[in-house]
Amino acid sequence: MPQTPRTRFGIMTAPMQVDYHDVLRVWREADAIPDIEHAWLFDHLMPIGGDLGGPAYEGWTLLSALAAQTERLRLGVLVTSNRFRPPAMLAKIAATVDIVSGGRLDFGIGAGSRPSHPLARREYEAHGLPFHDSAHAVGSLAEACTVIRRLWTEAEPFDFDGTYLHLTGAFGNPKPVQRPHPPILIGGRSAAVLRVVAEHADAWNIPGGDIGDVIRRSALLDRYCAEIGRDPASITRSIHLPVSYEEPSSTREAIGEAIDAGFQHIVLGLPAPYPADVAQWVTDELIIKSV
Repeated sequence: MPQTPRTRFGIMTAPMQVDYHDVLRVWREADAIPDIEHAWLFDHLMPIGGDLGGPAYEGWTLLSALAAQTERLRLGVLVTSNRFRPPAMLAKIAATVDIVSGGRLDFGIGAGSRPSHPLARREYEAHGLPFHDSAHAVGSLAEACTVIRRLWTEAEPFDFDGTYLHLTGAFGNPKPVQRPHPPILIGGRSAAVLRVVAEHADAWNIPGGDIGDVIRRSALLDRYCAEIGRDPASITRSIHLPVSYEEPSSTREAIGEAIDAGFQHIVLGLPAPYPADVAQWVTDELIIKSV
């Protein structure tokens, strides 16, 4: 009888409205606690909450710095906006972080912020980045996953002439440490993105909330996998759950619902400011009491 996959817990520190040293402190604390297995940043260039003129750090640059100052944690960006960086450039950045970390990168990517989120959309206009419609975002995400994987694995230069991406003499060197490549985690909840997940992802992440909707989205992913002949169990189910310092029981309840729904990769979003010894608190109050 197959064993149920073990639940793996991690933390997320959104790098906005905080100082670099605040994030570094939490990650170093977490790195010393085996019950916390992974840690994440997000990918926004401007704050999407709180003081809209406050600080927001670039995710991949910060991730590389944290990779160099941790030893054990799996780490990643939950999730990278495919709209921000050309995919071949992103493949190079991610390979560099995988090398810096000694092979600990989980590569998170998504289609980018939805058009209905004005606080996210403003960062594209502020940085001179194009904001295409959803069909373009999803189509280019699928091509990006293909190109990035090829850059990580192929030994010879190649050309790629897709609908959205056009590369000539594409080649990645050095390769990532992990073989055949870092795990690819795709985040999103729309049906169109779930089709890309079925085709390309090793893991799928969805923001928590209505657990009924989360379960329906997971079942839809199962269906898309079946349509292409893929075992749905080959895709790790990951969920981001916001942490309440004031009411940890509500967070524990959400964790229990997620585990019961088949989500074995739990990302606990830590609101700032981070209390002293917050990683140990997460372990004692949320992780140990939920398993």
